[in-house]
Amino acid sequence: MEHGAAGGVNPPERIGGYIVERELGSGGMGTVYLARSRGGRSVAVKVARPELAGDPHFRERFRAEVAAARSVGGFHTAPVVDADPDAAAPWLATAYIPGPTLSALLEAEGPMDEARLRGLGAALAEALAAIHGCGLVHRDLKPGNIIMAADGPRVLDFGIARALESTRLTATGTAFGTPGFLAPEQAQGQEVDGAADVFALGAVLVAAAGGSAFGAGTPMGLMYRSVHEPPDLAAVPEGLRPVLAACLAKAPEDRPTPAGLLDLFVPDAAPSPPAAAYAPTVAVVAPPPPSYAPHNAFQPPHQQQQYHQHQYQYQHPIPPNSPLPYAAPTWPVAAGGAPDDGADLSFVAVGPGSSLLIDAAGITLGPEGAETHYTWAGIRTVAYAAEGPKHLGVVVHLHHGTAHPCVIAARRKSRLQEWLQDLPLILECFL
Repeated sequence: MEHGAAGGVNPPERIGGYIVERELGSGGMGTVYLARSRGGRSVAVKVARPELAGDPHFRERFRAEVAAARSVGGFHTAPVVDADPDAAAPWLATAYIPGPTLSALLEAEGPMDEARLRGLGAALAEALAAIHGCGLVHRDLKPGNIIMAADGPRVLDFGIARALESTRLTATGTAFGTPGFLAPEQAQGQEVDGAADVFALGAVLVAAAGGSAFGAGTPMGLMYRSVHEPPDLAAVPEGLRPVLAACLAKAPEDRPTPAGLLDLFVPDAAPSPPAAAYAPTVAVVAPPPPSYAPHNAFQPPHQQQQYHQHQYQYQHPIPPNSPLPYAAPTWPVAAGGAPDDGADLSFVAVGPGSSLLIDAAGITLGPEGAETHYTWAGIRTVAYAAEGPKHLGVVVHLHHGTAHPCVIAARRKSRLQEWLQDLPLILECFL
């Protein structure tokens, strides 16, 4: 199959019964608009991309995501107020929550002290307890998905939450989320449960303290360190280090539960002041979108393979009885529901000795320890094909004419089939 490049549209005047005021931002799976109901209430309306709307399996997925978001109520999230999975472009409306994301707040005000970190940790633990109590795993908890509202933090973006009882929705072999906050089992494409969210909570609090649990660098480097190296807790106040070290344990069974975390963050069980609530001292300005410049390419030896050529204009057919593509809408949200840091849906295929990452920044692939990153600005097409019963071959073709192949070995034949089903959907989001 081969994919290669695309365009944009003007905001609609109305979505369902809501009048659109402006675009808040867009991601790989769709666009978020600020809109108002006829009664004047502000909502954030999230609309799927047209090419995804034409996929019946995506609509089934979208219905599941709406149900997931609706099942978590209370003061932990932005409540879903309306949705239409059957619209020409499926959409979901949530209450508009004023306030910056945690990432924007930290950029404006700097790291939190221990008291505020404990308050934030307790609030996020309560949110995770509510989410997990509904049989869900968030899977992408990060500073950009936490709104610092006046009444305390709200966890947003259930675009990649999964219903635990659904076998296909919890299928292994593909990792979704944000490197640096992904639990080791997520980074390796294994099955996950609520313990993965606890790991992410630990990484979020390290970031709120002014650090980075697994450093900086390429997404693959971050994921490698999350699997193989201990977290860097140097920026964390000493009194919180044992708690965050437990959250960031490599083995899921060694991490505390959200209920256990509440006792660790607030040991006296007395109501704490809203330390984590948003109380700005300076104006918060959303960070500018990243500028992507092509990296220098390397020249690998040419390996001739029989790849199916898939032109961008061609709509990839999905067999009517095929499993759901393992991809879900993710809506990174910033102040009041606007996209934050440009992070989008990520596809990860990891095999012994090599890996492939596709996200908003581009494609990273290659042998372990020598992965190379290519931005979308430099990519002309991407070809992929099965090479034997358990191997995926991928070739990135750049505009200046070089071709960069990589082969990833799947652990099982079914894993390879999942990769082949998911790749067309993720590539159509970015090319």
